[in-house]
Amino acid sequence: MKKALITGITGQDGSYLAELLLEKSYEVHGIIRRASTFNTERLKHLYQDPHEHSPKLMLHYGDIADSQTIHKLIYQVRPHEIYNLAAQSHVRVSFDVPEYTASITAIGPLRILEAIKDYEADTGKKIKFYQASSSEMFGATPPPQGLESIFRPQSPYGCAKVFAYHITKLYRETYGIFAVNGILFNHESPRRGETFVTRKITRGIARIKAGLDTKIFLGNLNARRDWGFAREYMEVAWRMMQHPTPNDYVVGTGESHSVKEFLKVAFQEAGLGDYKKYIEIDPRYYRPAEVNDLIADATRTYRLLKWKPKTTFHALVSLMVHEDLKKYGVEE
Repeated sequence: MKKALITGITGQDGSYLAELLLEKSYEVHGIIRRASTFNTERLKHLYQDPHEHSPKLMLHYGDIADSQTIHKLIYQVRPHEIYNLAAQSHVRVSFDVPEYTASITAIGPLRILEAIKDYEADTGKKIKFYQASSSEMFGATPPPQGLESIFRPQSPYGCAKVFAYHITKLYRETYGIFAVNGILFNHESPRRGETFVTRKITRGIARIKAGLDTKIFLGNLNARRDWGFAREYMEVAWRMMQHPTPNDYVVGTGESHSVKEFLKVAFQEAGLGDYKKYIEIDPRYYRPAEVNDLIADATRTYRLLKWKPKTTFHALVSLMVHEDLKKYGVEE
């Protein structure tokens, strides 16, 4: 039985990846941070009480800020694959906590790679490593953006991801670690965090229909992104790890849509009409440095991994809207 260790397992991507790996008969281990409240909402449908079952999903307390814990867990679990999805991943927040963002998003992967290097040297056994890279690394580079494009990050988050990308390549080329970078463009789902713009919109719509709110406060409506479905992107991340040789990949749909377009489709799906009646601009949500347009050139990924996204932009928005309407009891 293959074993996988997932950092960031409690997030959107982590929960979808855990589902996928369990379906493929993996034994899945996840690292979670200790908190005074439960932070495993996205995993509750997968969890089994270890007192009553022999679970295939096991959760361990830890933090990628702590290299000692990372070493201990790798030697304890002895995974075949490690997926690093953990990060301080909110771009706007990275301007407020740049040092913390660098420690987790940039140095966190380095801590894991160092532990893998030591483990492989000690045991002679190999571990495959997946680093969740980001389209934010391209920043101000004109679209479309692919592996040959220049990185011009426009945030502390983007800068941290660039470091993580290059350190992953360095450890692959220097130490022979099977290490891959998945440069995933924006990917959304009903499990997206509530502070991200897409989920702010769909959740805000549900609250408006439920009579709880009258406005949604947003920032730059002209920003354009290449939006795909997170569940599908976790499938291609797994495929990267099954390829015979480690490499770097760009993942996206090849289309871009503005926040305004997202609003228009979302409000139409909810039957609320013109979104302009419900949206108010709050300057606090503008970034100090904007990224205007991201479009993936994923041609090479499609060819090498025999994969293409299936969910259209409209279908993705519709899915998110209707799931939030159900959560707030305003749709059967």
